[in-house]
Amino acid sequence: MALAVRVIPCLDVDNGRVVKGINFENLRDAGDPVELAARYDALGADELTFLDVSASKDGRGTMLEVVRRTADQVFIPLTVGGGIRSVEDVRELLRAGADKVSVNSSAIARPELLRELADVFGSQCIVLSVDARRVAEPNEDHPSGFEVTTHGGTRSAGLDAVAWAARGAELGVGEILLNSMDGDGTREGFDIELIEAVRAAVDVPVIASGGAGKAADFPPAVAAGADAVLAASIFHFGDVAISEVKDELARAGHEVRR
Repeated sequence: MALAVRVIPCLDVDNGRVVKGINFENLRDAGDPVELAARYDALGADELTFLDVSASKDGRGTMLEVVRRTADQVFIPLTVGGGIRSVEDVRELLRAGADKVSVNSSAIARPELLRELADVFGSQCIVLSVDARRVAEPNEDHPSGFEVTTHGGTRSAGLDAVAWAARGAELGVGEILLNSMDGDGTREGFDIELIEAVRAAVDVPVIASGGAGKAADFPPAVAAGADAVLAASIFHFGDVAISEVKDELARAGHEVRR
Protein backbone atom coordinates (compact mmCIF):
# COMPACT_ATOMS: atom_id res chain seq x y z
CA MET A 1 0.00 0.00 0.00
CA ALA A 2 1.25 3.51 -0.80
CA LEU A 3 2.47 5.62 2.08
CA ALA A 4 -0.04 8.23 3.19
CA VAL A 5 0.60 11.79 2.08
CA ARG A 6 1.42 13.94 5.09
CA VAL A 7 -0.28 17.32 5.57
CA ILE A 8 1.95 19.63 7.61
CA PRO A 9 1.14 23.08 8.99
CA CYS A 10 4.21 25.29 9.27
CA LEU A 11 4.54 27.77 12.10
CA ASP A 12 7.07 30.58 11.60
CA VAL A 13 7.95 31.62 15.14
CA ASP A 14 9.41 35.04 15.98
CA ASN A 15 10.07 35.84 19.64
CA GLY A 16 7.58 33.24 20.79
CA ARG A 17 4.71 34.17 18.42
CA VAL A 18 3.62 32.71 15.08
CA VAL A 19 3.99 35.21 12.23
CA LYS A 20 3.23 35.10 8.51
CA GLY A 21 3.83 37.39 5.54
CA ILE A 22 4.38 37.33 1.78
CA ASN A 23 7.88 36.40 0.60
CA PHE A 24 8.96 36.71 4.25
CA GLU A 25 8.02 40.42 4.41
CA ASN A 26 5.26 42.38 6.16
CA LEU A 27 4.94 39.79 8.90
CA ARG A 28 1.72 39.75 10.92
CA ASP A 29 0.86 37.95 14.13
CA ALA A 30 -0.93 34.64 13.68
CA GLY A 31 -1.17 33.46 17.28
CA ASP A 32 0.44 31.48 20.06
CA PRO A 33 2.48 28.56 18.70
CA VAL A 34 1.51 26.09 21.40
CA GLU A 35 -2.20 26.86 21.06
CA LEU A 36 -2.00 26.58 17.27
CA ALA A 37 -0.03 23.33 17.50
CA ALA A 38 -2.62 21.78 19.82
CA ARG A 39 -5.40 22.89 17.49
CA TYR A 40 -3.70 21.38 14.46
CA ASP A 41 -3.11 18.13 16.33
CA ALA A 42 -6.84 17.95 17.10
CA LEU A 43 -7.75 18.83 13.50
CA GLY A 44 -5.76 15.97 11.99
CA ALA A 45 -2.38 17.40 11.03
CA ASP A 46 0.14 14.62 10.42
CA GLU A 47 3.16 16.60 11.56
CA LEU A 48 4.11 20.13 12.56
CA THR A 49 7.05 22.26 11.48
CA PHE A 50 8.33 25.17 13.59
CA LEU A 51 10.77 27.59 11.98
CA ASP A 52 12.53 30.09 14.24
CA VAL A 53 12.64 33.14 11.97
CA SER A 54 14.72 35.22 14.40
CA ALA A 55 17.11 32.41 15.35
CA SER A 56 19.21 34.67 17.58
CA LYS A 57 20.71 33.38 20.81
CA ASP A 58 17.68 34.82 22.63
CA GLY A 59 15.45 33.30 19.97
CA ARG A 60 16.97 29.87 20.61
CA GLY A 61 16.02 30.00 24.29
CA THR A 62 12.50 31.10 23.39
CA MET A 63 12.19 28.35 20.80
CA LEU A 64 13.38 25.66 23.20
CA GLU A 65 10.64 26.71 25.61
CA VAL A 66 8.05 26.69 22.81
CA VAL A 67 9.17 23.18 21.80
CA ARG A 68 8.98 21.94 25.40
CA ARG A 69 5.48 23.34 25.89
CA THR A 70 4.33 21.96 22.54
CA ALA A 71 5.77 18.50 23.12
CA ASP A 72 3.83 18.32 26.39
CA GLN A 73 0.54 18.79 24.55
CA VAL A 74 1.01 17.42 21.04
CA PHE A 75 1.67 13.84 20.02
CA ILE A 76 2.42 14.16 16.31
CA PRO A 77 5.97 14.53 14.97
CA LEU A 78 7.51 17.97 15.41
CA THR A 79 10.25 19.37 13.16
CA VAL A 80 12.14 22.47 14.27
CA GLY A 81 14.44 24.67 12.19
CA GLY A 82 16.25 27.97 12.38
CA GLY A 83 19.78 28.79 13.47
CA ILE A 84 20.95 25.17 13.83
CA ARG A 85 24.73 25.11 13.47
CA SER A 86 26.05 22.19 15.47
CA VAL A 87 25.50 18.74 16.92
CA GLU A 88 24.83 20.38 20.29
CA ASP A 89 22.10 22.60 18.82
CA VAL A 90 20.33 19.50 17.54
CA ARG A 91 20.80 17.66 20.81
CA GLU A 92 19.17 20.56 22.70
CA LEU A 93 16.14 20.58 20.41
CA LEU A 94 15.67 16.82 20.53
CA ARG A 95 15.90 16.89 24.32
CA ALA A 96 13.27 19.64 24.36
CA GLY A 97 10.90 17.37 22.46
CA ALA A 98 11.56 17.87 18.73
CA ASP A 99 11.46 14.74 16.59
CA LYS A 100 13.36 16.19 13.62
CA VAL A 101 15.44 19.27 12.85
CA SER A 102 15.54 21.30 9.68
CA VAL A 103 18.90 22.72 8.57
CA ASN A 104 19.38 25.43 5.97
CA SER A 105 22.03 28.19 5.94
CA SER A 106 24.57 26.40 8.12
CA ALA A 107 24.60 23.47 5.69
CA ILE A 108 25.24 25.82 2.77
CA ALA A 109 28.20 27.25 4.66
CA ARG A 110 29.50 23.78 5.59
CA PRO A 111 27.83 20.85 3.82
CA GLU A 112 29.69 18.25 5.91
CA LEU A 113 27.51 19.32 8.84
CA LEU A 114 24.69 17.30 7.28
CA ARG A 115 26.76 14.12 7.33
CA GLU A 116 27.84 14.76 10.92
CA LEU A 117 24.26 15.25 12.08
CA ALA A 118 22.99 12.20 10.19
CA ASP A 119 25.81 10.08 11.64
CA VAL A 120 25.08 11.17 15.23
CA PHE A 121 21.29 11.28 15.22
CA GLY A 122 20.25 9.19 12.21
CA SER A 123 19.00 10.33 8.82
CA GLN A 124 15.38 10.18 10.00
CA CYS A 125 16.06 13.18 12.28
CA ILE A 126 17.67 15.47 9.70
CA VAL A 127 15.79 17.55 7.15
CA LEU A 128 17.51 19.75 4.57
CA SER A 129 15.51 22.90 3.93
CA VAL A 130 16.08 24.27 0.42
CA ASP A 131 14.84 27.80 -0.31
CA ALA A 132 14.66 27.76 -4.10
CA ARG A 133 13.75 30.43 -6.64
CA ARG A 134 13.77 30.59 -10.40
CA VAL A 135 16.59 32.21 -12.34
CA ALA A 136 15.94 34.19 -15.51
CA GLU A 137 17.08 31.21 -17.57
CA PRO A 138 19.09 28.04 -16.94
CA ASN A 139 22.84 28.66 -17.02
CA GLU A 140 26.14 27.01 -16.19
CA ASP A 141 25.77 27.70 -12.46
CA HIS A 142 22.07 26.86 -12.34
CA PRO A 143 21.39 24.24 -15.03
CA SER A 144 18.03 23.30 -13.50
CA GLY A 145 16.76 26.87 -13.75
CA PHE A 146 16.46 27.10 -9.95
CA GLU A 147 18.93 28.56 -7.46
CA VAL A 148 19.35 28.22 -3.70
CA THR A 149 18.71 31.40 -1.73
CA THR A 150 19.36 32.59 1.80
CA HIS A 151 18.07 35.44 3.97
CA GLY A 152 14.42 34.75 3.26
CA GLY A 153 14.90 34.37 -0.46
CA THR A 154 16.69 37.69 -0.94
CA ARG A 155 20.26 36.48 -1.60
CA SER A 156 21.63 33.89 -3.96
CA ALA A 157 23.78 31.15 -2.44
CA GLY A 158 25.42 30.48 -5.81
CA LEU A 159 24.13 26.89 -5.87
CA ASP A 160 21.80 25.05 -8.22
CA ALA A 161 18.76 24.11 -6.14
CA VAL A 162 18.24 20.65 -7.61
CA ALA A 163 21.93 19.75 -7.37
CA TRP A 164 21.99 20.97 -3.76
CA ALA A 165 19.00 18.83 -2.83
CA ALA A 166 20.74 15.83 -4.40
CA ARG A 167 23.92 16.65 -2.47
CA GLY A 168 21.97 16.76 0.76
CA ALA A 169 20.53 13.33 0.07
CA GLU A 170 24.04 12.01 -0.62
CA LEU A 171 25.23 13.45 2.71
CA GLY A 172 22.56 11.52 4.57
CA VAL A 173 19.55 13.76 5.18
CA GLY A 174 16.27 11.94 5.56
CA GLU A 175 14.02 14.49 3.84
CA ILE A 176 14.07 17.59 1.67
CA LEU A 177 11.87 20.50 2.68
CA LEU A 178 11.49 22.23 -0.67
CA ASN A 179 10.44 25.86 -0.34
CA SER A 180 9.44 27.83 -3.43
CA MET A 181 10.50 31.36 -2.54
CA ASP A 182 8.67 32.70 -5.58
CA GLY A 183 5.47 31.15 -4.28
CA ASP A 184 5.84 31.83 -0.54
CA GLY A 185 2.67 33.45 0.76
CA THR A 186 1.32 34.23 -2.72
CA ARG A 187 -1.42 31.54 -2.64
CA GLU A 188 -0.96 30.93 -6.37
CA GLY A 189 -0.20 27.21 -6.14
CA PHE A 190 2.89 25.06 -5.66
CA ASP A 191 5.75 25.22 -8.16
CA ILE A 192 5.12 21.95 -9.97
CA GLU A 193 8.21 22.17 -12.17
CA LEU A 194 10.44 22.62 -9.12
CA ILE A 195 8.90 19.64 -7.35
CA GLU A 196 9.27 17.42 -10.41
CA ALA A 197 12.92 18.40 -10.86
CA VAL A 198 13.88 17.64 -7.27
CA ARG A 199 11.82 14.44 -7.18
CA ALA A 200 13.79 13.18 -10.19
CA ALA A 201 17.08 13.95 -8.44
CA VAL A 202 16.57 12.45 -4.96
CA ASP A 203 15.25 9.23 -3.48
CA VAL A 204 14.35 10.65 -0.06
CA PRO A 205 10.93 12.12 0.76
CA VAL A 206 10.20 15.62 -0.55
CA ILE A 207 8.01 18.07 1.37
CA ALA A 208 6.49 20.67 -0.96
CA SER A 209 6.16 24.19 0.45
CA GLY A 210 5.29 27.63 -0.86
CA GLY A 211 2.25 28.87 -2.72
CA ALA A 212 -0.74 26.92 -1.41
CA GLY A 213 -3.91 28.97 -1.69
CA LYS A 214 -6.76 26.46 -1.78
CA ALA A 215 -7.37 22.78 -1.18
CA ALA A 216 -7.24 22.04 -4.92
CA ASP A 217 -3.60 23.20 -5.02
CA PHE A 218 -2.39 20.19 -3.03
CA PRO A 219 -3.09 17.15 -5.26
CA PRO A 220 -0.98 18.50 -8.18
CA ALA A 221 2.00 18.86 -5.84
CA VAL A 222 1.67 15.21 -4.79
CA ALA A 223 1.20 14.13 -8.41
CA ALA A 224 4.46 15.96 -9.19
CA GLY A 225 6.28 13.83 -6.62
CA ALA A 226 5.82 15.40 -3.19
CA ASP A 227 5.52 12.94 -0.31
CA ALA A 228 4.18 15.63 2.01
CA VAL A 229 2.61 19.06 1.59
CA LEU A 230 3.23 22.03 3.87
CA ALA A 231 1.37 25.30 4.25
CA ALA A 232 1.09 28.13 6.74
CA SER A 233 -1.15 31.15 6.28
CA ILE A 234 -4.13 29.34 4.73
CA PHE A 235 -4.29 27.14 7.82
CA HIS A 236 -3.49 29.86 10.39
CA PHE A 237 -6.16 32.28 9.18
CA GLY A 238 -8.84 29.64 8.64
CA ASP A 239 -9.07 29.86 4.85
CA VAL A 240 -8.60 26.13 4.32
CA ALA A 241 -9.04 23.29 6.80
CA ILE A 242 -6.70 20.32 7.02
CA SER A 243 -9.71 18.06 6.49
CA GLU A 244 -10.47 19.84 3.20
CA VAL A 245 -6.93 19.22 1.99
CA LYS A 246 -7.17 15.54 2.91
CA ASP A 247 -10.54 15.26 1.18
CA GLU A 248 -9.06 16.76 -2.01
CA LEU A 249 -6.07 14.43 -1.86
CA ALA A 250 -8.29 11.39 -1.32
CA ARG A 251 -10.54 12.38 -4.23
CA ALA A 252 -7.44 12.56 -6.40
CA GLY A 253 -6.56 8.99 -5.42
CA HIS A 254 -3.85 9.68 -2.83
CA GLU A 255 -3.68 7.82 0.48
CA VAL A 256 -4.18 10.06 3.54
CA ARG A 257 -4.36 9.46 7.28
CA ARG A 258 -7.73 10.07 8.89
